[in-house]
Amino acid sequence: MKRKTVVVIASYTLTALALLGGIAWSNYRKAQDYELQLENTYHHAFTELVSSVGELDTSLQKTLYANTPALMGSVCTEVYGKAMSAQYALSEMPFSGYKFQNMTRFITQVGDYAYMLSKKAGAGTAAGEEEHGNLVKLSETASVLSANLNQLMADTGNANVPAENMDDVTDAAAQLGSGLTSDFLENSFSVMEEEFPETPSLIYDGPFSSHILGMTPKMLEGKEEVTQQEALEKAADFMDISVKILKFSGEREGNLPVYMFYANADGGTVSIEVSKKGGYVVAAFNSRIVEKSVMEAEDASKIAQRFLEKKGYKNMTKSYEIIDRNTLTVNFAYTENEVICYPDLVKVYVALDSGKIVGFEAQGYVMNHTDRDIPVVEISREDAQSKVSPYLSVLSHELAVIPTSGKYEVFCHEFKCENGDGSHYIVYVNAETGAEEKILILLEDENGTLTI
Repeated sequence: MKRKTVVVIASYTLTALALLGGIAWSNYRKAQDYELQLENTYHHAFTELVSSVGELDTSLQKTLYANTPALMGSVCTEVYGKAMSAQYALSEMPFSGYKFQNMTRFITQVGDYAYMLSKKAGAGTAAGEEEHGNLVKLSETASVLSANLNQLMADTGNANVPAENMDDVTDAAAQLGSGLTSDFLENSFSVMEEEFPETPSLIYDGPFSSHILGMTPKMLEGKEEVTQQEALEKAADFMDISVKILKFSGEREGNLPVYMFYANADGGTVSIEVSKKGGYVVAAFNSRIVEKSVMEAEDASKIAQRFLEKKGYKNMTKSYEIIDRNTLTVNFAYTENEVICYPDLVKVYVALDSGKIVGFEAQGYVMNHTDRDIPVVEISREDAQSKVSPYLSVLSHELAVIPTSGKYEVFCHEFKCENGDGSHYIVYVNAETGAEEKILILLEDENGTLTI
């Protein structure tokens, strides 16, 4: 090989190596920068958490001495805002949420409880002795949590330097050293979880009330437990599947213990859950994809109604329905003495290519259905309707039992209304007290109706 050729090859090789080296160095620097940015994000989230919990502690202390509904409402709104900020900061932390379940549950419950108290204060009701006692306990727990977080920040060197650019990120990382790393935080939070103080059991009308954890299915009260074989036979009969192809897949405990079964049938995998007590089908779904729609929603809705009647669900009133992926979902609620009981909810899914039932969901019905003593209507329809906004026109009226966020029930007048633009709303007015309980917006299109 000629000397000139060797020189050319060598120069190209060196150039290529230099380029590769430059690319490698650039990628290394980018990786370092990215890691520094992540660490700074963790640092910022941790700092926000410490700050928010400290402010939450301060606001809770104020609630202990707010002596009028107006001031209590204002302070509880403040507590709610600080709890939301703390929740957001927790969501930004660099490890899975299960690592701080106690902390998350506490902060969420504080915010929800404060929201409930602010609503009561807005109605002119002052906090009672029991509520004051709950606030004392919540405040004590918040003080302990705030002190622990502040101590953890002190242990990391208290490097509280916000980053505006990469130079700031580098400076912050240098100050943090080996202190505030994701591993360090994870280990520290694990210790705090283990030593988390006992929180009070709060019974109130909210989704995080302690009583919800202990709820048992009303429909199953007094029912005998069925065997696995009996449950299998009930599952097969309910979905018209041969017992021979239905297989046991496990059990689930909790508030509503069930046996679980599955079978390959009707073009998909059919999964069925049967309650251990009473042997009621709680849920059933077929995984097959419904590829086309060849029937009208009205006809499919009638199929769903007949299916429920055949399975022993009487006095069910259709509320709303929606088409999604060529499947019609119909919501039914139990009706007693012309009063619609919305907690007793059943959903039926009908495939629009064949008219077959591809889904059934009755957890709401099983959890809530019982012999109710419907209260006497204390507030007349006319008086209740006077509470509806003058900017809405009332189209229809029903009596209904609706669930609250805390899984309680309220007896109401239900008014379906329309505004000036033709949009529809539902307004619920308490039939015993006259209080306006809830407003729902109806989202209607060619595929059906949703409520929000």
